[in-house]
Amino acid sequence: MQLIGALNIDVGIGSIVIFPMVWGLIAGLLVSVQRFKPLGIDLQKAASALVAVAVLVLVGRLAFNIGPSLMMLVNAGPALLLQEIGHLLGTVVLALPLAVLLRMGTSTIGATFSLDREPSFAIVSEKYGPDSHQYRGVLSMYVFGTLFGAVFITLLTSLVANWGVFDPLALAMGAGVGSGSMMAASAGVIAAAYPGQAEAILAMASVSNLITTLLGVYVGIWIALPLADKFYHFLTRGKHKQEIADAEAAAADTAAGAAESAFEPGRGGATGEISTEEAEKNRQLIAAIKDSTSTVSIPLRLSIPIIGVLGMVTALIAAKSFDWRVIVGYLVLIALTLIGIGLAKLTKQKVAAVLWVTTIGAYVSSPWFFGADWLVEQVSSIDVLSVATVMLSLAGLSLGKDLPLLKNIGWKIIPVGLVAITASFLLSAVIAEFALGFWG
Repeated sequence: MQLIGALNIDVGIGSIVIFPMVWGLIAGLLVSVQRFKPLGIDLQKAASALVAVAVLVLVGRLAFNIGPSLMMLVNAGPALLLQEIGHLLGTVVLALPLAVLLRMGTSTIGATFSLDREPSFAIVSEKYGPDSHQYRGVLSMYVFGTLFGAVFITLLTSLVANWGVFDPLALAMGAGVGSGSMMAASAGVIAAAYPGQAEAILAMASVSNLITTLLGVYVGIWIALPLADKFYHFLTRGKHKQEIADAEAAAADTAAGAAESAFEPGRGGATGEISTEEAEKNRQLIAAIKDSTSTVSIPLRLSIPIIGVLGMVTALIAAKSFDWRVIVGYLVLIALTLIGIGLAKLTKQKVAAVLWVTTIGAYVSSPWFFGADWLVEQVSSIDVLSVATVMLSLAGLSLGKDLPLLKNIGWKIIPVGLVAITASFLLSAVIAEFALGFWG
């Protein structure tokens, strides 16, 4: 897919650039859904397992932009924190009213309180129960983000970046929506539009996404979910107030069981006024998503060489010539990935591998590390978009098993999901634009 290159499409209000990573995702999806020689479910799950490793390699590559840009990040600290308000309010203020207008019911609350992915399951399950409509809303947004998130934010970012209205660093902050794949796709597009500031853009997007991820759980529990709940009540004039109150009361009896596993179907649950039939449908959707998101186990001795070879070949194609620095750079990223995975296991996953990879990568690329200059030179020879191409191509191969879920979540989540991503990205970028201007 890297050989195809980028395609520029004029859409009147601007131009959209379709990058190789998008071609890779589309090609992978077509391979996974074609009927001539179907790609087996186990192979699709194997591709999904490889994506997890590819994400860590991509995070490692982005971390090498953080170290050299530390002073810039410190100076932008107030803007980085303020723009998080955009990620918080964007989905609630704009996507929630649309969901109410489309009569999504109380699923609206779960679908629009946050774009954060896995953490949302536990937050909503504990408050409303795993059989509730609110939980179904979270599931629906999860499926939508899995299938369409990276492609849509790539096209959206390409369009907005070509307007030339926003500071590229403000756009980079907006890219940190809390999803690693969406952030990488969006940041890569911005960096390609402003190559002179590519390093700063990638660093800013990485830190913004890290902040969104770290704060996501606490903001979701204490601010976003209660705000979405109250705003929903306000827009519906309390129509479902008793229903949600009953749901919360019932969830309190089963909170411990629900919190044990966000994906566990058939565990107690707050159904409130939900009928037995509706509760059963919700449980079936939970079971379907649990089955779809389960992966086969691929030993690191196999997954690392596969990702390494695919990554090196793609990066060399992007470089348009053979460069030993690409090979060495990938070896550095692979070593960083293995260290991150090892430390995560050592801490019993209390500190995730992605945090280890980001932290160590930022440190060894900073002026404080004696070999930083040499390491940065090697790793910087790897085009970030080439790493994203590998990741999204593998993600595309794993999507065929998820398409049947579209029938269960309904069409209403599509416009709501598009507005949620757009609002989170644009509102955050607008706030960052003003904050950067204020603090210089």
